[in-house]
Amino acid sequence: MLFANFAPVYNKKIPFSTACGVRVTIEVMGGKWKPYIIWELSKQPMRPSELMRLIPEASTRVVNQQLKELLEYGVIQKEVLQSRCLHSEYSLTPLGRSLLPIIESMRDWGESFRPDMEKILEEKCGVQE
Repeated sequence: MLFANFAPVYNKKIPFSTACGVRVTIEVMGGKWKPYIIWELSKQPMRPSELMRLIPEASTRVVNQQLKELLEYGVIQKEVLQSRCLHSEYSLTPLGRSLLPIIESMRDWGESFRPDMEKILEEKCGVQE
């Protein structure tokens, strides 16, 4: 039997509680690549393939899943454009733009911690970026 349009539905074992604002924020923008996707889309609308080129460490499946979740929460919007061939483009919604101060704070913290992180990685793995 073939399931051409079969998409398994994942139901969380523990119900999500909206009682804590931090948990709500993590639910919306938590995920290894979501903040980076939001950051890149703040610069300009992008096609999925453009985003994937910017994140070569991430699998296509993971990027697509995170785009889908961001769409579901209303952080991004998808527009299907018709030129010579159909393609889609993602952009931030006003809700998505409201997350930019959080992401800018993450960027600033990361920039200030970078030298320490480089030392930690060098000591741990002999890796230097």
